[in-house]
Amino acid sequence: MKKTNALRILDQQKIAYDTVEYEYDSENLDLAKIAAENGFVLETIYKTLVLTGDKTGVLVAVVAGHHSLSLKKMAAVSGHKKVEMVAVKDIQNLTGYIRGGCSPIGMKKNFPVYLDETAKTMERIFVNAGVRGILFSCKPEDLLKVGRGEWADIAE
Repeated sequence: MKKTNALRILDQQKIAYDTVEYEYDSENLDLAKIAAENGFVLETIYKTLVLTGDKTGVLVAVVAGHHSLSLKKMAAVSGHKKVEMVAVKDIQNLTGYIRGGCSPIGMKKNFPVYLDETAKTMERIFVNAGVRGILFSCKPEDLLKVGRGEWADIAE
């Protein structure tokens, strides 16, 4: 398996992780479908969402696959009046990753990362490793440490 930028950073930081490859379907990025087709538990897969705020710019939300992101909560915890999803066409230019392959670590810049508090109850969570078709799992606390993130109540 090819080492991604995210995996190299985990190695450099000496963070224990496991990787899993899954069948990627460009026509359907739904995490419930990915979980069902690959035998994963949906509640342990977290999606990486890239947003922009009206005050400080780009920020990253990491939310469980079975939850939706609350833009209102995200704005409040990040100190913005309003946040919105970054346009798909802009994701790669901002992060270095493509849609369906965004990892909360290893982006072009160190954007603020907010990990939903639901991850506190998990022993390990899966997030994208920086390419479509590969996830890595680690302790949520380790993801926060490497991503210089913070816990936040941002799910609906």
